[in-house]
Amino acid sequence: MFHQRVKYSLIILLLVICFSTTAFASIPLVGNDGHSPFVKIVDDLIGTVVNIKVEWETQSSYKQFSSPLPFNEDFFKFFFPEPKNKRRTVGYGSGFIFRKEGNVVYILTNNHVVGKSDDAKITITMDDKKCYVAEVVGLDDKTDVAVIKIVVDKDADISIAPLGDSDWIQVGDWVIAIGNPFSENLRGTVTTGVVSAKGRANLNFGADSPVYQDYIQTDAAINPGNSGGPLVDIHGKVIGINAAISSVSGGNIGIGFAIPINIVKVLIDDLIDKGFVERAYLGILPQEITPALQKSLDLPNLEGVLIGKVEDDTPAQKAGLKKRDVIIKFDDEPVKNLNKFRLMVANKQVGDKISMKIIRNGKELTKTAKLESFPESSVASKPQNAKDAKSWLGIEVKSIDSDFARQFNLNIDKGVIVSKIDIDSPAYDSNLNVGDVILELGDEEIESTKDYFKAVEKMKDEDADSMLIYVLTPPQFYHYVAIKVQ
Repeated sequence: MFHQRVKYSLIILLLVICFSTTAFASIPLVGNDGHSPFVKIVDDLIGTVVNIKVEWETQSSYKQFSSPLPFNEDFFKFFFPEPKNKRRTVGYGSGFIFRKEGNVVYILTNNHVVGKSDDAKITITMDDKKCYVAEVVGLDDKTDVAVIKIVVDKDADISIAPLGDSDWIQVGDWVIAIGNPFSENLRGTVTTGVVSAKGRANLNFGADSPVYQDYIQTDAAINPGNSGGPLVDIHGKVIGINAAISSVSGGNIGIGFAIPINIVKVLIDDLIDKGFVERAYLGILPQEITPALQKSLDLPNLEGVLIGKVEDDTPAQKAGLKKRDVIIKFDDEPVKNLNKFRLMVANKQVGDKISMKIIRNGKELTKTAKLESFPESSVASKPQNAKDAKSWLGIEVKSIDSDFARQFNLNIDKGVIVSKIDIDSPAYDSNLNVGDVILELGDEEIESTKDYFKAVEKMKDEDADSMLIYVLTPPQFYHYVAIKVQ
């Protein structure tokens, strides 16, 4: 009996070994030529990946953090003048060529790589070491995507990276990251790994954290300088733009994030044609459904989003949506969570009519809204206004609900925040500081960037030689600042 058991055990063991050998043999770890299957993929794509060098000037930090106390008065400035040293800053990143029209070559990268300054110098180094000066075509800080372009000779041999389908990729699939970790001297570095997770959101990368997040997580090594490079699938198609890492040391620990290419595809035409992304707008302040809210609202599950506020004169208000409504379906698609809902709205077209299923007081209702353009888009569509305002005063401003403003934890719902003040400008010689919120410009109340640019144009037309600005210096210091223009 014992010998029979041993005999059967050996037979089973042999079957397992045979099965395992057959199974592993079906995995193409090595091609017929004896090389890894990654070799051909990299050979086809390495020429599409570029090194990006960005040079820009930053002003003295003294201006950004100067005190709102009386020590800023002209008397003290006379004896203790603020230094006005310009500091040259250099940053590196990656990008990849995705389109060529005539002799114009378009490159995808991250907003945080090339969106440093309007006056930044961007130099592209190709895989063959040829260098070009690049121009920014379009920026989108909401997703951290940017398009830049270079002009090449008509007969230049340019490789194009094929864009894949990021929805097709699954957790566990092989991926390849190509970029320039740490510096231009390491351009064309290749790392491999797998997709660790999909749909990562609500990640905090500091002031540059994008609003719309749906990251692919990978353990393929992504280090500083890899940002903007392609994440490629086993078929040699780009399924993401490498964007960020989670690390306590600043280097790779196997937790990297890439922007899904399907999100990027929706933005490309707007970025090239308009220089910005015109997004659809519903006009609500949504919030995540928590277990406590589910219980309080007697909801069947945690799916959907709760409306915390309906803005006046918006598509949501016109559709009859109310505070405390819970949106469970948007355009016939289930609303899984807050992040997915934001992407659902953002990916729609301005003018689309959208049907929404909501829960109100325990009853299901259907509402229809016609989406409008996001308010910031009307400002973005007139970049010349921003440029003219900056050249006149030396001030750059952002909206009060921008990513830049969030880092100041402002408890205010109107005004514009000062994001930059140029050295040797009229504003630099005033008591205005980066982080101040402009509430009034002259006699005009400022509630948005649109109001700000209108007020600046009005004062320019009036040929004003000075202006009075009412500002809030966080957290609670309200005061007037005078700027001498001429």
